[in-house]
Amino acid sequence: MRLARIAVFTFPVPFKVVFRHASASRDRAENLIVAAYSEDGTVGYGEGCPRDYVTGETTASGLDFIRRHADSLIADVVDLVGLRAWIANHADNIDRNPAAFCAVETALLDLFGRVTGKCIEELVEVPRPRTAFKYSAVLGNAPHLAYLWQLHRYRRRGFDDFKVKLSGDARRDGRKLAALETAERIRLDANNLWTSPDDCIRHLARLPRKVFAIEEPLEAGDLAGFRAVGEATDTRIVLDESLVRIEQLETLSDPDRWIVNIRVSKMGGILRSMAVAQRASRLGVGTIIGCQVGETSLLTRAALPVMQAAGEDLIAAEGAFGTYLLRRDLTTPCLMFGHGGRLAPDQIPDGPGFGLTVAADQLMPLEEP
Repeated sequence: MRLARIAVFTFPVPFKVVFRHASASRDRAENLIVAAYSEDGTVGYGEGCPRDYVTGETTASGLDFIRRHADSLIADVVDLVGLRAWIANHADNIDRNPAAFCAVETALLDLFGRVTGKCIEELVEVPRPRTAFKYSAVLGNAPHLAYLWQLHRYRRRGFDDFKVKLSGDARRDGRKLAALETAERIRLDANNLWTSPDDCIRHLARLPRKVFAIEEPLEAGDLAGFRAVGEATDTRIVLDESLVRIEQLETLSDPDRWIVNIRVSKMGGILRSMAVAQRASRLGVGTIIGCQVGETSLLTRAALPVMQAAGEDLIAAEGAFGTYLLRRDLTTPCLMFGHGGRLAPDQIPDGPGFGLTVAADQLMPLEEP
């Protein structure tokens, strides 16, 4: 197979509701959609979601990265072996532009699968899913009535595992958790709210019920502060913005304390995400396979082989919102959780590549590299 060209699009579909947390508020998808064309006209599609508060990326910087590297990718990447070599040779650039590269890598993997007739799991050598994936409910930092409405909808769908975005207001956050008195499991996401471990510890002590983990309570990278919060509150710490490269796993000397949130876009694609999941497993660190708000079914599908790679160390998953959140999805089928947050194996397409049909006429072209 020869790669002929790479084109870049976006799909800025509005959300059905505004999603808020401490770092951002969003009402539409912000993504890069890449189409990779072979010389015979076969096309594969991929997605990345640049987030400046996570990896410092924007749509414009992502487009610039793809423009600068398109010729090299077209010349050097003809199969999975070539892609792995390209990733190894450009690791520093990918570290600075993981979401942009994720869009390229997922498009190439989809293309390779379509050319070879292999589904993505077969291509990257993990088993096809045999049991349902279970997703967590994610409750944003909405006004209380809107929060209760979202919670009611999740309960009607049978959810018992919740992730709650904190506001930093003890009374408001206390009301949020009090409404979850029947939930089986709760974790919190602070989105780097506090600068002081003591302030965070005092806040958590005022909440009305126990949680099993808190994500990014302090400034990104403050591992000593995170550890102090975890020890004082007897909770595990979830690393998201604080873990964006596989090498950072080696700094976690007390693995039982930590969980890593692996988002395919944040980590730079499926192959790098799988490597992080497998390395975390060997170190005894738990994993959550997360998502960026506003992902289409392209990234939902891309996360599934990473969940397979995580195996028994997968603690939770986020995503598969589909048209629960988006006004419309980019693909057919639209991959969405069902009752209890479950995505059953028979809902997952097993066609070549991602097995998804992309509505190309819905894409908004960006400048071709």
